[in-house]
Amino acid sequence: MLQLVNLSNYASDLELIHNNPVCLEAFLNHHHLDGLEMMFCDSWNPRVHKKQWIQGVHLRFWPNWLDFWRGDREELLRQFGSDAQIEACYGALTREGWLNVYRENLRIAKMAGAKYVVFHVSQTRIPELFHWQFSFSDRQIIEATIEVINELAQSIPGDMELLFENLWWPGLTLKDKELTALLLDSVKHPKAGIMLDIGHLMNTNPELKDQDDGVDYVLKIVDNLEEYKHYIHGVHLHHSLSGNYIKQSRGTAMPQEDILAAAMSHVLRIDEHLPFSSPCVKKIINSVQPTYVVHEFMYTSINDWSEKIRIQQQALQYKER
Repeated sequence: MLQLVNLSNYASDLELIHNNPVCLEAFLNHHHLDGLEMMFCDSWNPRVHKKQWIQGVHLRFWPNWLDFWRGDREELLRQFGSDAQIEACYGALTREGWLNVYRENLRIAKMAGAKYVVFHVSQTRIPELFHWQFSFSDRQIIEATIEVINELAQSIPGDMELLFENLWWPGLTLKDKELTALLLDSVKHPKAGIMLDIGHLMNTNPELKDQDDGVDYVLKIVDNLEEYKHYIHGVHLHHSLSGNYIKQSRGTAMPQEDILAAAMSHVLRIDEHLPFSSPCVKKIINSVQPTYVVHEFMYTSINDWSEKIRIQQQALQYKER
């Protein structure tokens, strides 16, 4: 089992490590970590994010992409207002152009030596984040994801694991074994699997009271996958107990000003990305036996990041090698 942390090459994350590989290496060594799950928001600089540290790459994602994939120009213009804004969002105005954005992301992942890539399976328009009345079903989103992945299949190396990540919005929630099976059995890639995001799965149940309650719920959902449980090759490890906020905010109207900032704030209040402190979390790791455990947090400083890793590793009773 490899213990990793999430990191991007976005400006704020570069500032966090002072754009310095020595700082990053010291951080990884201090926490006895095996490397990184990177997100490349820009071109890869191997001087800073060294190849030997990169185990996986989280591919870029668009929370709202299915209207674009379906070519629903009327709906896109209603949402974005102009072709220029559509292109600014997706990096293209056509399916093929958008697929090329993914292909470039995959090319960088291959260059960086990633053993796996992560693909979000979810869809929601911005107003739906607030009122929870969704335009597409889990099945529609999964079927469209299969189409996208099969278009990209030739760009994914055969020895690279393709791990689908669950979310709490419509798509792959892992609560439906048959839909999970449909996705895994239909994509044209020999090493398809699941990146189980613990906090995201906890967000599907707003009645959870504490970490131990959340662990029991996660284990129940995982066991219900039956044979598809064995497709879980990685875990994004963090917890989220935002049920009270979900229940209080569900059904609210989308703000009319600073929409993107309000949406981001709203999502972050749901998806807390907090460290597990209860040793009960070991039950998940023991049940799933993942190859990759990613301590996935949001952090405000290097000290904040370090403390969250320390808390969670203590919960796992991590021992020095």
